[in-house]
Amino acid sequence: MKVYVGNLPWSVDHAKLVELFSPFGEIEEATIITDKFSGRSKGFGFVTYKDEESAKKAIAEMNEKEIEGRNLKVNESKPMDPDRPKRPRRDFNRRDRF
Repeated sequence: MKVYVGNLPWSVDHAKLVELFSPFGEIEEATIITDKFSGRSKGFGFVTYKDEESAKKAIAEMNEKEIEGRNLKVNESKPMDPDRPKRPRRDFNRRDRF
């Protein structure tokens, strides 16, 4: 089961995320979402547990827990809505600008 972890401090990296969430069960995967240009954390990530019980325990224990002055938002991850509107992409090569 995949768990969403939001409102992460910028200093939390992959190793720290695993350290914070491993006491609740065996982790299959842990990911911090980063900006593709700067590489800086976007302040959220995902932790995938081998079993649902571990994930539910992590949600119950870690939601609203203060880490480095920030209260984490932890809940069950939901798949992205395929019908959500996409943000327009910037076109830096437009020729009609002056």
